[in-house]
Amino acid sequence: QAQGMSGTGSGSLTTHVLNTATGLPAAGLALRLARLQEPGTQWTEVAQRWTDEDGRCLPLLAPGQAEAGTYKLHFETAAYWQSLGHTSFYPFVEVVFTITDPAQKLHVPLLISPFSYTTYRGS
Repeated sequence: QAQGMSGTGSGSLTTHVLNTATGLPAAGLALRLARLQEPGTQWTEVAQRWTDEDGRCLPLLAPGQAEAGTYKLHFETAAYWQSLGHTSFYPFVEVVFTITDPAQKLHVPLLISPFSYTTYRGS
C-alpha cells in the first residue's frame, strides 16, 4: 500500500500558518519541530521546514514517525513580518503540545498577526 501525504491509518504531524491581517497564507515562514527528552529539559530538533505559498509544508513527522511525548513547534514570526515590512510584537511563537497516541493524525495550525497569535488542535 502506497502512503501519500494523507498518511491514512498511521499518525503524522502537519501545520498551516495563516496571516490573519491579510487573510492570506503565511508563505516563506521558517519553523522547527523539537522533541523534549524525558526526563529533563533538553529539546532535540526533529525537523526544519519553510511554509510554501499555501502556508503549509511537508509533514513534520511522517506517517509512522511520531512517538508519544512532548513536542515544540517554533515559528520564526519576526523574520516573516520583517520580510513584509512590518514589526512584530512576538519575535517567535512556540507551541508546546503532547502526543499521547502516535497513531493519530495531528494538525497544529497557527493564525498570526503582528500583535496576536492563535493556535488550536486541528484535524
